[in-house]
Amino acid sequence: MEYDAAAANIMTDDKKYLVIDNYARWKIIDPLKFYQTVGSEFGAQERLDDIVFSELREEIARHSLTEIVSVNRKQIMDKVAEQCNQKADDYGIQVIDVRIKRADLPQEVRQSVYDRMKAERERIAKKYRSEGEEEAVKVRAQTDKDKTILLADSYMLAETTKGKGDAEAVKIYAQAYEKDPEFYSFVRTLEAYGNSLGEGTTIVLPGDSEFFKYFSPPEDE
Repeated sequence: MEYDAAAANIMTDDKKYLVIDNYARWKIIDPLKFYQTVGSEFGAQERLDDIVFSELREEIARHSLTEIVSVNRKQIMDKVAEQCNQKADDYGIQVIDVRIKRADLPQEVRQSVYDRMKAERERIAKKYRSEGEEEAVKVRAQTDKDKTILLADSYMLAETTKGKGDAEAVKIYAQAYEKDPEFYSFVRTLEAYGNSLGEGTTIVLPGDSEFFKYFSPPEDE
């Protein structure tokens, strides 16, 4: 037969209340003793109610909420069934099994538990966002630093290359000047013309100006 108990509040070892809804399976093993002690199935249910609830409450009080809900429930209930069976033997009854159908927090504390869980999750989320922002700042700072260094290195390389080019140009000009000073002067003057005499440019200089010496006819003409 099956005995289905009414749900009841029971305190755990860590001072948490649980609404325990349990049942038990039992059978009559000594009809004479059963009849002499409890008289009927109804009387047996009353005795079992006292025995099972007492043993269940005592055993749950030795364990934490976590152990009852997930870790050691089977071992706990096996021990409760064993203790109940020993006491039920006085009534010609054998308790075969005792099990918890449901173990919930009381309705009045569910909201507070939910609020604490929500607050904890929000705290963790805030922590992760803060750590992420801190890491982002570090990454941006490192990127800016790398960018500055890269630009500085590039500028230095460009200036170095430009300096080498200018030095090489000066060297070439110097070599050319040594070979033919007059031709070198002619080329440099033409460059000066190109840089200063653009379209629409007006320059007023004496006719015998050194700047226009190549515009004048040769003296032998």
